Amino acid sequence: MALNKQIWLNTIVENFYPDNSFASKSIDDSTFVSYKTVHIPNAGTPSGVEINRTKKPASVSQRTDNELTYDMDELTTNPIYIPNIDTVELSYDKRNSVLSNDRQQLQKVAAQNLLYRWAKGANTLSTSGAAREAHTSETATGNRKKFTKAVVMEAMVKMNVDDVPTEGRYMLLDAVQYADLLDDLTDKELSAFQAVANVSKGVMGQLYGFSIMQRSKVLRVKADGSTVIRWEDEGEATELAAGLAWQQQCVSRALGEVKMFSNEDDPQYYGDIYSFLVRVGGSPRRYDKKGVYLITEGAAV
Repeated sequence: MALNKQIWLNTIVENFYPDNSFASKSIDDSTFVSYKTVHIPNAGTPSGVEINRTKKPASVSQRTDNELTYDMDELTTNPIYIPNIDTVELSYDKRNSVLSNDRQQLQKVAAQNLLYRWAKGANTLSTSGAAREAHTSETATGNRKKFTKAVVMEAMVKMNVDDVPTEGRYMLLDAVQYADLLDDLTDKELSAFQAVANVSKGVMGQLYGFSIMQRSKVLRVKADGSTVIRWEDEGEATELAAGLAWQQQCVSRALGEVKMFSNEDDPQYYGDIYSFLVRVGGSPRRYDKKGVYLITEGAAV
């Protein structure tokens, strides 16, 4: 006679979450996260220089400086209920799993919020590779142009022309764009690319002065190539995937500590209720928009 044996393991298979290490490649404004608005002063145009001046006294001018501001967002999780029975009958630690997952989900959304902010008003470039299927969502239809090394070179040239510092340049690609780029490299280029990888810091390799990073999802935009569609919003058939290139002095982040709220042994729910909160802000730091590029897929026939 066959035995009906069952076993419950004492560990749970957890959810996966994306790498958010890109956020650290920026100016840290987290000291000001408790404020509503952060003001970033920008130097105005320097005074002119004349060779072999003949007219004296020279005319005197006054510099007009500019200012950028950004506000903080407050992100909160939906309160979650853990019945008392789940803490005594289950073979695994459900409370620890629930709290860990909600905290990581909050951090994921906070990092995504930072990308929306950095991309807003950024300079734009477009890919020009061979056609492949759209990949941002089930809503997206048609073909898009692959991400290739040519657009990385274009971003390098744009930054060089603008005198953006060569140190601290980063580029964040989604999983499909990253695969496109690897496929476009020659064996020699791929070897050089991977030779300088620092996976512990999120850097998959270097190309044309950019430290290339990879995240499952980065950004998506409307067909105009610049208007960001949040991942929380409904997609569009013509939406385009977008990567982001920046120099770390040209963007800022303000990430607060994750705060947990709890109501344990609630007499109405016969269990525990938890929720989390975090404040987040950030922005491009330059009034002239130098040093930040939104790299969108070109639409292919």
